[in-house]
Amino acid sequence: MSVKHIFLPAASIIKLFIVFFLLITNSKAEDNNIKQYSNDEGVLSIMYHRFDENKYPSTNIQMNIFLEQIQLIKDLNYDFIHPENFEKNFNIPKKQKKILITIDDAFQSFYEVAWPFLKENKIPFILFVSTEPVGNKGYMTWDQIKEVEQESFAIIGHHSHSHDYLIDVSNEDFIKDIETANKIFTEKIGYIPSLFSYPFGEYSEFMRQYISKNFTYAFGQHSGVIDVNKEKFQLPRFPINENYGELKRFTSIIKTYPLEYKKLLPLEKKLNQSNNPPLFSVEFFDNQKNIKNINCYSNEGNKWEKSKIQFDGNTLNIKFREAFLPRRGRINCSLNDNGKWRWFGTQFIVKNN
Repeated sequence: MSVKHIFLPAASIIKLFIVFFLLITNSKAEDNNIKQYSNDEGVLSIMYHRFDENKYPSTNIQMNIFLEQIQLIKDLNYDFIHPENFEKNFNIPKKQKKILITIDDAFQSFYEVAWPFLKENKIPFILFVSTEPVGNKGYMTWDQIKEVEQESFAIIGHHSHSHDYLIDVSNEDFIKDIETANKIFTEKIGYIPSLFSYPFGEYSEFMRQYISKNFTYAFGQHSGVIDVNKEKFQLPRFPINENYGELKRFTSIIKTYPLEYKKLLPLEKKLNQSNNPPLFSVEFFDNQKNIKNINCYSNEGNKWEKSKIQFDGNTLNIKFREAFLPRRGRINCSLNDNGKWRWFGTQFIVKNN
């Protein structure tokens, strides 16, 4: 299926309960990976937002630093993967790690600062667009987005309509937001993008299930490297910004490899008083090596500390010290596999009630 395609949206919001039933009874969660250890070198996805906008350090990168990062990737002989090849060949293990560049939000600074360089060098990337802010101050216009979209190496992705905290709204309003964006994309560029990026990297199980029925892949904002066994609708990315874009740290990120697993629980990433802290487990494959050398860190109680892990056969369990505090709970696990650093991360969204 091409990245640039059209699908039929849900007929109406009144069909929400029918949609919900179908999502629960026909999930793609268990049929989208190969369910065996692949030794995949992986696809490492990095995420950017703004360029040379100094007053937004948490989402900005200096262009000169971005150029150093691109050069480092080239010096390490890693190839940039085209999003269409990423989609087409997802289930084929990579013999050499690939780099996937993603840009969220379609800020004007991307168009003015980074776009000319990417265009000149034909570096492939995904531009995730939220339809509501297009044309507003600080954001690209539809003419600029269409200019980018016309290049063969650039792919437009779906980033919702409002870019609100959609996990906070009702399921009906979430669907309405996505369908509103679908109509605008169809009107403005002639199709609905098949790649999705969750705003703020936040999603509930209902949201993930809905997205899995209407898109081919979806990206979060939890760290890790994509491999053939990663769930297609909660793919990891490394956020890069002024605070976490320093070249030494970036080098360590780029040299990271997938830490594959068979299953990660719980499926529900939205926490409240009834399921916080969650019962967290990760099942690995029988023939994976050095698994018992894994170290995990988590931020329950708003304190980053080494997690209390236990193994039951090939399954890693974490006993959390206390509940996660709003708004985000995070777990990062790493493994030194004979000199190769492997990594995966998980993010929970924590609600007060």
